[in-house]
Amino acid sequence: MYICPTSHSFYHSTLSGNPVIMTLQWTAVAFFLYAEIAVNLILCIPFISPQRWRSVFSWRLWNWLSPYWNKCFFTMIMVLIVLFLDALREVQKYSGPEPMQDAKVNPNLYDHIHMKLFRAQRNLYISGFSLFLWLIMRRVVTLLNQVAATLENSAVLQIQMDTAIKAAMQHQEDSLMLKQALLDEEKSMAAKNQQLKLEVEKLEGQLKAAEKIVHKSHAEVEAMRRQTKGLAQEYDRLLSEYNQLQVTQTQNDIQDIYMHTIHND
Repeated sequence: MYICPTSHSFYHSTLSGNPVIMTLQWTAVAFFLYAEIAVNLILCIPFISPQRWRSVFSWRLWNWLSPYWNKCFFTMIMVLIVLFLDALREVQKYSGPEPMQDAKVNPNLYDHIHMKLFRAQRNLYISGFSLFLWLIMRRVVTLLNQVAATLENSAVLQIQMDTAIKAAMQHQEDSLMLKQALLDEEKSMAAKNQQLKLEVEKLEGQLKAAEKIVHKSHAEVEAMRRQTKGLAQEYDRLLSEYNQLQVTQTQNDIQDIYMHTIHND
């Protein structure tokens, strides 16, 4: 059971000639606590970014001290735990029933016990908060490094994501351009096919017309051949008749000449 010192008891202890003073070790622990409070407040300043703290933690001084940091950290923990247990023992010592019974007999002893209890409680708070803030400071430094690393990784990931998005958009644009080119090529091919189809139909029409002309020409040639053959036969017949007429005329002339000769004789 803790008995918190009141201002009245503190006042009487001071008047009794026992001022509340701190020993050298607890003065050092108190200054260490003040330093921890200052460092933790500085680490919690909002306008200093974790990246800035990480750059500070990357100084050569900290790199040189890093091999000794864990030893120093655990040594301070052990020292603060020992001091905390010692202060706890003092609090239990001066808050027990026996010192209080003795203090009722002598009023000066009562003030002295309250002064001792006040010192023990003060030392307990100082060592306890020093140990607590020592662990908090270590955790804050670790979290600042982790946050800085996370922010750097997120920045790198953001850059990679932006690059991937740009590449995806570029691929999408290329795909759209390729699709448009394919559509244009398909339209062009369709137009060419339609034009070729029309040309084929036109050529087929011309071929049919040429076939008709050829058939007509063959028919005309055949008719001319038959006509020529008929004309040749007619010519042969007329030539034969002409020859016969010529022979007959020659015979008649010979007879006339012969008859005239006979008549003259």
